[in-house]
Amino acid sequence: MRYASITDRLAHLGSGRWALHHTARRMKAEGEDVIELTIGEPDVAPDKALLDEASRAMYAGRTRYSNGRGEAPVLKALVDKYSKRRPGVTEKNFLCFPGTQTALYCVMTGLVEPGDGVLVGDPLYATYEGVIASTGAHMIPVPLRPEKKFHLQAEDLARAITPEARVLLLNTPHNPTGAVLTRAEIAAIGEICRKHDLWIICDEVYEQLIFEGTDFASPFDMPELAERTIAVSSISKSHAAPGFRSGWAAGPEEFCDRLLAVSETMLFGVQPFIADMTAKALSEHFDTADVMRQNYASRAAIVEKAFAGSNLVKPMPPEGGMFILLDVAATGLNGEEFAWELLKQEKVAVMPGTSFGDQAANFLRISLTVPEDVLETAMRRVGDLAGRVVLKAKDAPPHIR
Repeated sequence: MRYASITDRLAHLGSGRWALHHTARRMKAEGEDVIELTIGEPDVAPDKALLDEASRAMYAGRTRYSNGRGEAPVLKALVDKYSKRRPGVTEKNFLCFPGTQTALYCVMTGLVEPGDGVLVGDPLYATYEGVIASTGAHMIPVPLRPEKKFHLQAEDLARAITPEARVLLLNTPHNPTGAVLTRAEIAAIGEICRKHDLWIICDEVYEQLIFEGTDFASPFDMPELAERTIAVSSISKSHAAPGFRSGWAAGPEEFCDRLLAVSETMLFGVQPFIADMTAKALSEHFDTADVMRQNYASRAAIVEKAFAGSNLVKPMPPEGGMFILLDVAATGLNGEEFAWELLKQEKVAVMPGTSFGDQAANFLRISLTVPEDVLETAMRRVGDLAGRVVLKAKDAPPHIR
């Protein structure tokens, strides 16, 4: 039987990158005591008021079809939210989707096609390559350098641009590094995009999880970049509601009008009862993000303290988000090798850096979504394994080192 070429393009870009996570889940199901530090799933529940609103809306009959652009209450809430960032936005600047991932897929489909190139910082979120490949376009990696705290540098972007480049896929706050771009950095990046007539897709799902001392900035908020920027986000992280799948894209009116037909071909908006919950989430203040922000910052500090002075494991302090990277190159193992040994020997599951691009090959991504005592235990096990790996290498006969 014949299949469409998209199945070949995505054949190795799906759940395979989460193989260690799936293995850890199987081990837990079989009764093994595994500490899971893999995925970015908030460890607090959505506010009860939001759950009550979703329930109320369901019982009120808000279970029928929606529309392609989004339910009126959500659109109003989005206008109110983004007007504080950039005055003048209207409902025509938004499209609603079931989560950020769907928004990214649809937006990318509307901007590139086979033969085009999409610039993206490396390390990158694990699904980005698949989103790009699904269109037939190809990824153009731009190195995010540890010595620059993984902040995308305008000069690195300029060097990476090729004639077929059409889009820059930006992510700030960044997953997996936790880097948060400054307004000046975004302005410099934006100038490069203007010079080369590039669209900017900015994934801002961690906007509300920025640690103290750092400010959020977005190309969407800059008038000189407004005509070429689409921001995507959701309530998954900000309101600890990933399972509700409720997100949006914000962009130029013409872009949203043109993309509407693509969106309506895929789906017809978010379920109305979830839309009502989303409108409430965006319209009122809930302390969910405040609690998570404080927790994740404290837990990142615990990881840093655990390896203070270590010459084997080097933490890379994040500026936001719910992850921290550990550099394990000094152990002699790369991130993939170390992660599997960590699961096998210490029953700690982390994401190997290779799931996030070539530049992360020597790193582990640690999720900060467990209690502090559990995290301390896990980091102690990471340190124990690192010591044993190096000791074993020293004791090995010279011909097999």
